[in-house]
Amino acid sequence: MITKTTDIFFDLDHTLWDFDKNSKNAFKKLLKENNLPVSIENFLTIYEPINKKYWEEYSQGIKTKAEVKIRRLTDTFDVLNIKVNPKFIEYFADAYLNYLKEEKQLMPGTIEILEYLQNKYRLHILTNGFIEIQERKVHNSGLNKYFKSIISSEEINKQKPHPEVFNYALQKAGTYAHKSIMIGDNLKSDVLGARNVGMQAIHYDPFNINTIDKKIIPKVNHLLELKEIL
Repeated sequence: MITKTTDIFFDLDHTLWDFDKNSKNAFKKLLKENNLPVSIENFLTIYEPINKKYWEEYSQGIKTKAEVKIRRLTDTFDVLNIKVNPKFIEYFADAYLNYLKEEKQLMPGTIEILEYLQNKYRLHILTNGFIEIQERKVHNSGLNKYFKSIISSEEINKQKPHPEVFNYALQKAGTYAHKSIMIGDNLKSDVLGARNVGMQAIHYDPFNINTIDKKIIPKVNHLLELKEIL
């Protein structure tokens, strides 16, 4: 049992908000509307590793937000050998984000665990996502009522796991590292990043990808397992 905690920070994508399902739905609509000659499965097979690479470079400060938004799609269409012009890429990129923020599927147990926690702790979201998109996701999926603050690393032009992101979040939430817990699916960005500034952290690993000693880093495979810790 973790004690003396007042504030809990949740990652959003892949932790509370089911990014994979929602992203697939958004792309599926766009591919159909634009009669593009590729199945959603083949599209995602190419797109997902490209997107991951660009997000990693964005988190390291190598790529800008605008570059991520456009080039991940340009590269995907190039690999698929689908000829589209730059104007179409811009339209497709904006339309994807607009569709994405309207999707509402959550990770299993999200609402139940937030109901359980909301009267015990102050809850916050700390995300690396684009702030205008993340805020709409939270509102449209009905999560906004549970959280005191929604904080994006974009606000200070840094990305988790940079220490400045966590220190900024703590300051904005009006709390302290030793009184706070970070919960997220990314072992490096969420868990180790938080621990490096003195926060407690819990790793959410729904697909049991990471083998770690739970005595060193608490870990759950389902959000409802948090009831055993908090």
